[in-house]
Amino acid sequence: MGAMRSPGKQDQRTIVGRRGALAGATLVIGVLVLSGCAPEPAPVPYAVPVELPPKSDAPDGGVANVDLADPQWISDVAEASGIPERALRSYAGAAIRKAELTPECGIGWTTIAAVGFAESDHGRHDGSKLGEDGVVTPPIFGVPLKGGETEEITDTDQGVIDGDPVHDRAVGPFQFIPQSWENWGTDASGDGVLDPQNLDDAAMAAANYLCRASDYDMRTEDGWLSGIRAYNSSPEYLRRVAAAANEYAEAAPSDEG
Repeated sequence: MGAMRSPGKQDQRTIVGRRGALAGATLVIGVLVLSGCAPEPAPVPYAVPVELPPKSDAPDGGVANVDLADPQWISDVAEASGIPERALRSYAGAAIRKAELTPECGIGWTTIAAVGFAESDHGRHDGSKLGEDGVVTPPIFGVPLKGGETEEITDTDQGVIDGDPVHDRAVGPFQFIPQSWENWGTDASGDGVLDPQNLDDAAMAAANYLCRASDYDMRTEDGWLSGIRAYNSSPEYLRRVAAAANEYAEAAPSDEG
């Protein structure tokens, strides 16, 4: 598999999986296939497009992402899908906001939620809890990126973001490395802080990244695959995200697609 499309910022968003394996956007995997012996390739999964969540009755001006989606929709979909309500508010809000800012991208709340599930079980990885303010506690940090089973990335942030002054670590519920957070971090919670441990901020940053990586085309199969592969090029990761996104779509009310 060749190098993945660049999202156009100074670095590729690199991710550390739960087993400690690094799958970066620039990873190249060589596979030897003997002529006449290769099985038929399995279909590549992707997330079917979904409609935006219905908006709340809150005024348009100055509303944080977390308050953008209709509360009854949040309650119904959270119960049907198993996504915690507070996490779903982050994902739905990010999708609504991105549709307002960049409607051509078409990223679905299901994709954002599926990435949040794959990265940190919606902020609950290793016993962390998601607070009503959107912040995960204790903070989520990946393993030190010091080579071996991971790419080696020496410290780029003096430990300010990831707490490690020697090597970088992936941080937060969407597992951004510090340099990537410097490029893509945003304040979607409205608290004045760009915090990778805040699910509102991290979900919006991930939506921004995925849209850019897909060339603002998350509605089509090719665009969706480009976006997710830029986030993590592992085929297993791709299948996991697609499966979760489609399960969430099925759990949503039928009139929402």
